[in-house]
Amino acid sequence: MSPEAPPIRVQLLFVPDCPLIDRLRTTFQDCLARSGARVLIEELEGPYPSPTLLIDGADVTGRELELQPSCRLDLPTEEQILAALARAAGGTASTEEAGGR
Repeated sequence: MSPEAPPIRVQLLFVPDCPLIDRLRTTFQDCLARSGARVLIEELEGPYPSPTLLIDGADVTGRELELQPSCRLDLPTEEQILAALARAAGGTASTEEAGGR
């Protein structure tokens, strides 16, 4: 990623007291450390499917965003997060680059 490129916009959406938010934060931080991407993170608490990770406005799982509170059990995988970060940075991510284990 070029140093002149703007940071990637990341939004973490969740309902109050979501029991899975910390797991998603940890997975995202691990992926961020591996990717080296520059990001601007915004955490939004409210009536969302929770937790949801948006990168440049798109749900990294490919799911359509519905603005109704609900508990999500389909947490994004490391591979999905790394691929979304690579796409947002203007690159592509193969399974190997995305840490396909």
